[in-house]
Amino acid sequence: MASFYEHITDKLRSFIEEQKIFFVATAPVEGRINLSPKGMDSVRVVDAKTIYWLNLTGSGNESAAHVIENQRMTLMFCSFEGKPLILRIYGTATVIGKNDARWPEVSSKFPDMPGSRQVFILNVESVQTSCGFAVPLYEYQGNRDTLIKWAETKGDEGLTEYWEEKNSKTIDGKEIPFHGLV
Repeated sequence: MASFYEHITDKLRSFIEEQKIFFVATAPVEGRINLSPKGMDSVRVVDAKTIYWLNLTGSGNESAAHVIENQRMTLMFCSFEGKPLILRIYGTATVIGKNDARWPEVSSKFPDMPGSRQVFILNVESVQTSCGFAVPLYEYQGNRDTLIKWAETKGDEGLTEYWEEKNSKTIDGKEIPFHGLV
């Protein structure tokens, strides 16, 4: 049975911190909904009503474009090991890019990772848990190092060129201001 909370409890915070993968969903006012798996050491529960998510360079930049247009964001965490649980966090987000004066403060919560381009600040509006009884069990084997190696090879200049070429428009053709580096 689903349960709703107004904030992240200490127990749910511990659950979030134990997860190796989570999912991010955003949507523009009109257009495709984006749902992406995320991993690595890229999420922080700052307090009971705030989560930071470090976004690394990817093939697109839908989350940034969507949040600039429509601040709604949902994070979902699933237990793939141990006790079953699905956790959804609903809220509104703000995107902080490398060009933002707040970047040094918010990015300092994470390890320095090549390809880091934004931190999303999610203001939690509601939290939902559900059973997760049908979620299969998986064994965690480790993080892939492919993205980090790719970003290291590109270097700062190469990443900037990549952002300009690949991350300046959404899949729906909407311009992303400052290539999402806001």
